[in-house]
Amino acid sequence: MEHHKPLLPTSSHAAPTPTTRKDLLLVVFGLLFLSSLVAYGGYRASNVPHAHVSSPASNHQQEHQSPTSLPSSKWYPVSRGVSSGVSEKSLNLLFAGEGGASEAFPWDNSMLSWQRTSFHFQPEKNWMNDPNGPMYYKGWYHFFYQYNPNGAVWGDIVWGHAVSRDMIHWLHLPLAMVADQWYDKQGVWTGSATILPNGEIIMLYTGSTNESVQVQNLAYPADPSDPLLLDWIKHPENPVLVPPPGIGAKDFRDPTTAWLTSEGKWRITIGSKLNKTGVALVYDTEDFKTYELKEGLLRAVPGTGMWECVDFFPVSKKNGNGLDTSVNGAEVKHVMKVSLDDDRHDYYAIGTYDENKVLFTPDDVKNDVGVGLRYDYGIFYASKTFYDQHKDRRILWGWIGESDSEYADVTKGWASVQSIPRTVSLDTKTGSNLLQWPVAEVESLRLRSDEFKSLKAKPGSVVSLDVETATQLDVVAEFEIDKESLEKTGESNEEFTCSSSGGAAQRGALGPFGLLVLADQGLSEYTPVYFYVIKGRNGNLRTSFCSDQSRSSQANDVRKQILGSVVPVLKGEKFSLRMLVDHSIVESFAQGGRTCVTSRVYPTKAIYGAARIFLFNNATEATVTASLKVWQMNSAFIRPFPFDPDQKS
Repeated sequence: MEHHKPLLPTSSHAAPTPTTRKDLLLVVFGLLFLSSLVAYGGYRASNVPHAHVSSPASNHQQEHQSPTSLPSSKWYPVSRGVSSGVSEKSLNLLFAGEGGASEAFPWDNSMLSWQRTSFHFQPEKNWMNDPNGPMYYKGWYHFFYQYNPNGAVWGDIVWGHAVSRDMIHWLHLPLAMVADQWYDKQGVWTGSATILPNGEIIMLYTGSTNESVQVQNLAYPADPSDPLLLDWIKHPENPVLVPPPGIGAKDFRDPTTAWLTSEGKWRITIGSKLNKTGVALVYDTEDFKTYELKEGLLRAVPGTGMWECVDFFPVSKKNGNGLDTSVNGAEVKHVMKVSLDDDRHDYYAIGTYDENKVLFTPDDVKNDVGVGLRYDYGIFYASKTFYDQHKDRRILWGWIGESDSEYADVTKGWASVQSIPRTVSLDTKTGSNLLQWPVAEVESLRLRSDEFKSLKAKPGSVVSLDVETATQLDVVAEFEIDKESLEKTGESNEEFTCSSSGGAAQRGALGPFGLLVLADQGLSEYTPVYFYVIKGRNGNLRTSFCSDQSRSSQANDVRKQILGSVVPVLKGEKFSLRMLVDHSIVESFAQGGRTCVTSRVYPTKAIYGAARIFLFNNATEATVTASLKVWQMNSAFIRPFPFDPDQKS
């Protein structure tokens, strides 16, 4: 049964701590959205009551007892990575105050401890960035990653290594490769794995030499029979590739997985630039030791700058199954993705690959590589896919960096997480974009659920969803705008983009509406994830999918952006979203994964048992009907591998 209560304004003081769901229904809310969202009215929604719900205070009493505050400190922005020839690895330049210094927020240990995720992959400590060489081998998923074993900032990069049976429950292994040769003395940088038809593994990676020249190196397992691939051998004649004439010493990095040509040769592409034109160089090889630079470029786009972490793979035009990287033909489209050094976003284009001309041509030049579609319109970079032959799917990994201060990262002792692995396929309904979706295995973490059916949210209203703590969630939701509002709303020439709008506070006839996550009871902190709909010419609807961090935290040293983009909503489709909330990361997927937005959020109050979730509708005209299912999520218990001879196989 659903319960409804009017939303009434009160003082800003905290409401009495509830001890049962019945008591929760009687809570009176404060003025919502800090006067930024006009609250016309609201109510609390509850599903079938449970026997007992602990209060937020009692759930985490120990965490909040006598928190140790960090000393207030002036901190100074430091650029990391650029001088070595890779993209900027620090966001501190965004927070610099007068004179280059900024006053750090007085985080306490309880707040910082809460930020660590429970089911996203991250090392036990220190800095992590790009995903490297993911693969499935002898019953294990392998994940390698850029790692600093000496601190929570970029530098001293080596390859971390972990394995999993399901890409969710990871086990840490010893470092795979370290910077111990002249050709990778300044860093063992990004690379890719290729599994040959005979099962042999080839690993190509970029090394930064003792003179900071970017070169490509070959490595392979010391013992191919070892399913854990614990030991690696670097080819004695490394490097196998050096920057060709006309390419800068620091503009030649990140080799792709190789694909087989019709001539029986293996082909790779490597990112670079010519002045401000981003380019992808192409090489053929028969043995991965000697290479032929092909004439021409796989693709070149003026004004896009240095291309990092190029990825190139086929997708089926018929179904959602993944394809081996070497597949080509009439029933295949190709995807080319680049990571732009200039803005640190991942862009992709869908098009046609001509093997003989060594040329990729996008279907839509307006959505060319580096200027059009993005994998994710939030924090998501240096991504890498691989073909999972075990389950016939293509899997995407992406590095999710921090957007807090380096001072806080150093204090908490770690920085960065990886996205939940996503399946990638062509959207066969539109034919013009990809679909990304969390791997099915993440659903194994689902615990108890709360379901809410046909909730009505009137214009300007907020609805509290009666769930337990909202720190680790998997949320699936559908929304419908009432037909009468759609018919009455006039056509508009309004131009809307998520980033330049006023966020969830900007009201339109048909939006915004969606969910508030990582919100506290009094809504002093909250992160809206929402749809904004405009009725354009001929009555066509144009929909944007956004995430607004502007009121996500009371801290002054975190970046608070409004992220998102347009999402195609086809005739007959409801507005749909899925969200994975895991402490300081929120991954959001609209319309089955046509548009994705990943946010890093650092609340100071909406943490532990105080975290809540709300339905909201800040439209001026439309009433929205929503149906949701909210799962509590278990931890993935990521930990070191339990080394025992009987467990290695």
